[in-house]
Amino acid sequence: MWLESLSRFTPGTILQAAKRAIEESEYLPTLHKMISFCQGDLASHGLPDAHRAYMEACHAPSPKTAYPWSHAAIYFAGRDTDWYFLATSPERVAFPLFKQQYQRWCERVMAGEQLPEIEVKRLEADTATPLSKTENRDRLKHLREELKI
Repeated sequence: MWLESLSRFTPGTILQAAKRAIEESEYLPTLHKMISFCQGDLASHGLPDAHRAYMEACHAPSPKTAYPWSHAAIYFAGRDTDWYFLATSPERVAFPLFKQQYQRWCERVMAGEQLPEIEVKRLEADTATPLSKTENRDRLKHLREELKI
């Protein structure tokens, strides 16, 4: 069971975690404790605590994709919670849902997963030239004929 549970970590990570467990614990660690030592804490992965992440997500201006996030996990947690919901709901309602999403993303980061880039969607460059006045009149005339106005 230990081998299967710890197989997602590198041998170096397991060794470092075992050393930390020995130094910080009075007894030999349980499997759950060993996994948490292997994952590390939020700060070691550059992740703020859930409430600071929530505050950052709530105060980030639009467009959200252009904001310089302290960590991409905050953006993805906010997106999954829904930006409008975060902006319009009181903290006592919105924070528990955000925290749940944020923890999911933090677990992925702590497991070593590389988060996707935040995709900035841009409008296509408008290369069309405007119609002349006569072309506009012709189109308007055609539209009136179609609609029988």
